[in-house]
Amino acid sequence: MTTWLPDIEQGHGPLYARIADQIEEAIGNGTLPAGTKLPPQRNLAFDVGVTIGTIGRAYGIVRERGLVSGEVGRGTYVLDHPESRPPEQSDPLTTSLSGTRPLIAPAGKLRFDSTAAPDIGQGDILAQLLGDISREHHGDIASYARNFPDHWFEAGSQWLARGNFRPGPETVVPTLGAHAAVVAVISAVTSPGDRIAFETLTYSQISRSAGLIGRRIALVESDEFGMRPEDFERVCAQQHPKLAFLMPGAQNPTVAVMPLDRRQAIADIARKYGVWLVEDNLYGSMTGDPLPLLMELAPERTFLVGGLSKSVAAGVRGGWVACPPHFSQRIRVAHKMVSGGLPFILAELCARLVLSGSASVLRNRGVEEIGAREALAREIFTGFDFNSHPKIPFFWLKLPEPWLSGTFKQAALQEGVLIDDEDEFKAGRSDRVFHRIRVGFSSPTERSEVRRGFEILRRLLDSGRAGYDSFD
Repeated sequence: MTTWLPDIEQGHGPLYARIADQIEEAIGNGTLPAGTKLPPQRNLAFDVGVTIGTIGRAYGIVRERGLVSGEVGRGTYVLDHPESRPPEQSDPLTTSLSGTRPLIAPAGKLRFDSTAAPDIGQGDILAQLLGDISREHHGDIASYARNFPDHWFEAGSQWLARGNFRPGPETVVPTLGAHAAVVAVISAVTSPGDRIAFETLTYSQISRSAGLIGRRIALVESDEFGMRPEDFERVCAQQHPKLAFLMPGAQNPTVAVMPLDRRQAIADIARKYGVWLVEDNLYGSMTGDPLPLLMELAPERTFLVGGLSKSVAAGVRGGWVACPPHFSQRIRVAHKMVSGGLPFILAELCARLVLSGSASVLRNRGVEEIGAREALAREIFTGFDFNSHPKIPFFWLKLPEPWLSGTFKQAALQEGVLIDDEDEFKAGRSDRVFHRIRVGFSSPTERSEVRRGFEILRRLLDSGRAGYDSFD
């Protein structure tokens, strides 16, 4: 067994990815020749001062790259033919940008790593609307979207409305979904090198996208009610972010709903320090949350984002962003630049879904199905600590001792269930450890499959680490 140790200060991306890259480099230059036994995960974790979960994930990556093999009871060994692995998997930039999910999900697994709208028979409605659009707009669907009819903006105004609040159609920009909307806003109102404030745990694909276009990340602490105002003010005073990304209506992955006093405090701090706010209301629109939106509290600096992928149909990548006064044209141009433009058939489909009332009907049916599945979660995971909401398609589960987030994710994968560990939601490097996983339950078509997946995870939780061997 070798005494080789990685240098955890070198490399780019998450710590486990850097360790995996150094193992690959050591194999490539002969430092770790074929047949070498890698150090046991516990030993290596102790020697370099990291968690065993970090080492386990690094070993998992090099196994996926075809560089090593693991044998229960014997350990992890360097293989003879590392050149057989797919070359694209060795790119460290790709690894750092893709998060902890595989680029291509393994086949035959239960997908509990997605929160897309559940299948409630949307296909028939979509087929009819698409047929109508094809018959009525032969030329438009075969060309670029050169004209933006008024009803596209009216649809966005209706979908983003809440209670007595409704953004004016003139402030709305149709987009290729909520993600594209947020990236367009970041591109339009910040510059390379500027800092963007994120909660430590959040929808981290936005932070990775921001990093890809040269923005820097500023982490803000949060608790069970979302972003903490006092830490937001500290970050604003010390790091001067230009923009903050928040999900106050229902936070991903923690399910936190921000109370009114905290929303007001965040709005006041943003106004004091001149910070733009992006309010992602994808999940908030599903909860019926009656609290005022950030856009209502700070309309001069808030961009409100919504879409259809979580509540209506995942394949309909349509959304809208409502902008502060006089910003819609800038965001519209930025969205075209970063996305390539909006296809006519998609924008028309989204508008018809909303204006016909079909989108609201489908959202209500989807929320009803989500409620039944969330009730299953409360039944099956009784006795465990987790955050959930009867209208949100995921829950945030605290792992019992001695489980680590990455280790549990790997154990679930071996049992045929894909889930997300906590690192998938970290917006940047952080020393905080939460020992939690997110379980999304909207993807399985049948409720019986949801129950089966939940019961697999429950058995793993009950068995503890004794029921899982990580090859060391």
